[in-house]
Amino acid sequence: MSILESFIEQIKTLSARAQKIKNSIATEEATKTSLVMPFFQVLGYDIFNPEEFTPEFVADVGIKKGEKVDYAIMADGKPVILIEAKSVSEQLQKHDSQLFRYFGTTAAKFAILTNGLIYRFYTDLEEQNKMDASPFFEFNLLDMKESSMSELAKFKKDSFDLESIFTTASELKYLNKLKAFLNEQRENPSEEYVKFLISQIYDGIKTKNTIEKFEPLIKKGYKQFINELVNDKLNAALKNTNKEDALSQELLAEVEPLEVKTEPQIVTTEEELESYVTVKFLLNETVPMDRISYRDNLSYFNILIDNNIRKWVCRLGFNNSNKYIQFNDETRSSEKIEKVSDIAFYKDRLIEVAKKFV
Repeated sequence: MSILESFIEQIKTLSARAQKIKNSIATEEATKTSLVMPFFQVLGYDIFNPEEFTPEFVADVGIKKGEKVDYAIMADGKPVILIEAKSVSEQLQKHDSQLFRYFGTTAAKFAILTNGLIYRFYTDLEEQNKMDASPFFEFNLLDMKESSMSELAKFKKDSFDLESIFTTASELKYLNKLKAFLNEQRENPSEEYVKFLISQIYDGIKTKNTIEKFEPLIKKGYKQFINELVNDKLNAALKNTNKEDALSQELLAEVEPLEVKTEPQIVTTEEELESYVTVKFLLNETVPMDRISYRDNLSYFNILIDNNIRKWVCRLGFNNSNKYIQFNDETRSSEKIEKVSDIAFYKDRLIEVAKKFV
């Protein structure tokens, strides 16, 4: 197992633990000891060494003396990262102004605001020594994405490079904003965005009726475009499988047609892709990650070994409110789940199934 894979496994374990205990945490102090400190321990910091991880760090603000930030990560006797922690039940929006005051009074170049589940990373991209109003990176312990894992790993003690992170922070901040914008426009395109797209494909006058006519077409176009990308990847994967085992009749019977329909039937969702990544990392000690693949069907999402439909490890259902995971063991039983992170609770069972096909 690589260093990154080991780190991700530890974060997954912490995520499962946080999901289990979060409703039992009632205070800010309990949040710190149960969630925040273990999080930075996974990042490799000695949380019991005040020369490295200083609690109640003094950050005088103007005429106010003795102002303290909850923690400071230190290097060569100077603060590098300031950490302000709130209770797990708190919303973070109303607390960033407090961290904003602390930031300009120290030598720290990064600041983190957290409630133990969500971690918001700030720096001073827009004006030197003045914390930006919005974070350049946000990590949600209960809603982890593959891309966010690699970004979080940059803050591990053994790989932390202040200049390197600061250089990439600007790109990361605006990349995340761009992704959020595109996702919002995919679901609810604004009038300005619709007008822009219309101007690229329609030469007529852009009246209000024209905009209203094109809005559903743009939504439909987005969905078909994404569906075609997914189907192209599946088609390529099937061609590779054909070379190895010529696709048995059983496989042909279970695979959904991949040709693009006027109304797309199969759309692989972000939630399904996150479940695929989660299972890959849960099985990384049992099965090489490049042997694990997925195949989407109308009613369920398959995770396979060697891209072989006969070697399915589990099936996941995210298409309605009754979400579930089904295992390819003797019982073929299903378990109810509420979110992708719940899959981590069934690591041992996934491993037992996977061992049959390795």
